[in-house]
Amino acid sequence: MLLVTSRQSKRWVIPKGNPMGGVTAHNAAAIEAEEEAGVLGLVCPTPLGSYRYRKRLNNGASLMVDVDVFPLAVNTELGAWKEQPERDRQWFTLADAAQAVDEPDLRDLIRSFGPDDFAAAAKRNTILQTVAAKSKVGHMFAWFQRLLPKTGNFFDLFEAHVVTVVAAADALARLLQDGNHDHIREIIERENDADEIHREVLRTVRQTFLTPFDRAAITSLIGSLDDAIDEMQAAVQAIDLYEVTSFDQDMKDMAAIIVDAARITFEAMPLLRNVASNGARLHELTERLVRMESHADDIHAAGLKRAFKRQDAGNAMGFIVARELYKHLERIVDAFEDVANEIDGIVIDHS
Repeated sequence: MLLVTSRQSKRWVIPKGNPMGGVTAHNAAAIEAEEEAGVLGLVCPTPLGSYRYRKRLNNGASLMVDVDVFPLAVNTELGAWKEQPERDRQWFTLADAAQAVDEPDLRDLIRSFGPDDFAAAAKRNTILQTVAAKSKVGHMFAWFQRLLPKTGNFFDLFEAHVVTVVAAADALARLLQDGNHDHIREIIERENDADEIHREVLRTVRQTFLTPFDRAAITSLIGSLDDAIDEMQAAVQAIDLYEVTSFDQDMKDMAAIIVDAARITFEAMPLLRNVASNGARLHELTERLVRMESHADDIHAAGLKRAFKRQDAGNAMGFIVARELYKHLERIVDAFEDVANEIDGIVIDHS
């Protein structure tokens, strides 16, 4: 997590500012991040939460301020930025970032972004660790095929699959931000890796006598995960077909939701190793995915309406292309909601 120092006291804070007229809250947050921290990326329109702190004004008054916090996936660090002479910036681990800030509510928000039990699960020396370090997962399947008929280690497969989903979501966000079609090839490669893992899960279900969950739950969960990355591939294939290089802000907002939904899903997967202990946290994560899907529906509707109004100016083909892209983006978010529903079902059955 990236923190910056405040101008006067030099304490560690997150970039923030006042509401901007005519600018949505999440886009205002992105502007502040660029000006104060010198970073660019897609910002999720759904806030993580809020915190309160006391701010001293230039006139001497000390007032309570409420801050909504939006996650921004950084993909560019600028060498020079507006407030560089006045601030330092530094990357922290989540635990260190929580310790570095002064505001108790913000500290809790940072901790909730990556709880200790998830960090411990993600650091286990499993196939996930190896997969995450490589650009492709296909080379690892000799290991999978030797181990899984004996152990039925579905958790490693779930976690390996979600690594590909997160990587594809990041590539999709970069594509919608800079229009570079090199990202399309990466998403297609990631989807191929995900297909290999999906097939391995289905083979393992047939070969394993005892499974951690109901067989239908296992196949439904991996199927929902695979649907998400399949729709990412469908989206970029449409972008490639129509040679689209610039994208509406509403599309970028939906892509930012997809990135955060993938991150939340990545957090949830290791927690399935112990549903009884992690049921409450899993339910919190799935609730957030459902809220994000509802928010994405609103953005989808607003984006389509704006695209349709452009049709009145003689851009009918532009509307057809935009409608197809919005359709794919909506389906990606819908797939993450399906993942949430599958996880909820497992929690209900096993917690």
